[in-house]
Amino acid sequence: MTDTLDIAALSGVEQLRLGLSGGFVAPIARTVGFDLTEVEEGRVVFEAVPTAAVYNPLGSVHGGWIANVLDSACGCVVHSTLRPGQTYTTLELKAVFHKALSAGTPVRAEGRIVQAGRRAAFAEADLRGLDGRLYATATSTCLVMER
Repeated sequence: MTDTLDIAALSGVEQLRLGLSGGFVAPIARTVGFDLTEVEEGRVVFEAVPTAAVYNPLGSVHGGWIANVLDSACGCVVHSTLRPGQTYTTLELKAVFHKALSAGTPVRAEGRIVQAGRRAAFAEADLRGLDGRLYATATSTCLVMER
């Protein structure tokens, strides 16, 4: 292996697996406080424990934090389907908040591909507590393009 790795020459799932091995962690993951824990083509899992630093004025986790984690799950599951030389961008994200989330509650966001086409990809994700309690769901439409 050479000293430099051509990321664009890797498939999307190979790129994401670099994150699992510590080869690359997106800065947003550190900022928001979540970790990519599982990757396969068409499925990803993020884990997080929100803190009181992301509370809204009502005393629960801000919907923007939840949407950020769900957007990452939807985007990365699309990323997992990319061929070398492809990229994507999110066109639309819809989040639905089912239950208030409190600081200190460990959660898992699982993203699944609904359909991955040549130019568009559709994904869904849910955010659940480790006890299976559903906190939020999201759907996303992404534009797939050549780099």
